[in-house]
Amino acid sequence: MRVFRGFHHPGIAPACALTIGNFDGVHRGHQAMLALLQSEARHRGLPTCVLTFEPHPRDFFAAKAGKPELAPARIATLRDKLVELERCGIDQVVILPFDERLASLPAQDFIREVLIEGLGVRYVLVGDDFRFGAKRQGDYATLDAAGQARGFDVARMMSYEVHGLRVSSSAVREALAAGDMVAAAALLGRPYAISGHVTHGRKLGRQLGETHAGAANGFRTLNLRFTHDKPAAEGIFAVLVHGLTPEPLPGVASLGRRPTVEEAGRVLLEVHCLQWPLDPEGGYGKIARVELLHKLRDEARYDGLDALTAAIAADTEAARAFLATHAAQRRQTTRDRI
Repeated sequence: MRVFRGFHHPGIAPACALTIGNFDGVHRGHQAMLALLQSEARHRGLPTCVLTFEPHPRDFFAAKAGKPELAPARIATLRDKLVELERCGIDQVVILPFDERLASLPAQDFIREVLIEGLGVRYVLVGDDFRFGAKRQGDYATLDAAGQARGFDVARMMSYEVHGLRVSSSAVREALAAGDMVAAAALLGRPYAISGHVTHGRKLGRQLGETHAGAANGFRTLNLRFTHDKPAAEGIFAVLVHGLTPEPLPGVASLGRRPTVEEAGRVLLEVHCLQWPLDPEGGYGKIARVELLHKLRDEARYDGLDALTAAIAADTEAARAFLATHAAQRRQTTRDRI
């Protein structure tokens, strides 16, 4: 999959079958739309293309209004969105910066400048609630009329439902905010996960728990940065870590701002593996994918490092118990399938 920031690049496809959206989470509704896009593209002999935006348009308008609380919580980082789009078989992604110029671009100008001149669209697939252009004046009917006049096909995909529930990024955010990781996984079609490069932290975990029973080497952690201020999920989780060893590593993770030890408010995913198989520097620089399987509790502020250490020790045991049950259930499911 090729990724372009903007469409003024020599390597961009001269024509494409296109869909447009934010695709936060790339949930099952998105996946169904991308599968339909692939089918239509194959019939036309065209590459598939996703047009997406960064920042999220609602982030832009919230900042412009001086009301950051109106910005949506973010399900996925840009990295994770691109990884999932590639897994869905997309050939090309174009990321447009959502700025004042794009926000004020009239719908007809968007069609001409972006879709026709910029991307060479031959087929466009949108959702049933698709709106575009300045003040959201453009809709499916606007796009369909332009397609008939300018020679490209336009199609609309209606809502995708699972057990009577409309699958949407908003529904995923609600599940994650409630700590319902089972519901989130059902909507996503996979366990909720965050990936990124393992970075250096404050090394505080090496000191914590050095005298605690079962933590002779401290609560050593892997740190992954979440690049948005409002993650859709926050708290303490039982997790599986992929990408560092041949088999996934069980662990306990904190996703949030670490109120006891961090004053800057930076969002961080901090993971303690229950069995540490790496040398002290073994994880740094590698790309890890962390599946958040079960929420144990919300973040909390503690009065000192001793209290924090005791809480981490309790979280570790709770995660160990959940993951043991989870592994047993997976083994039973595998036997049942056989």
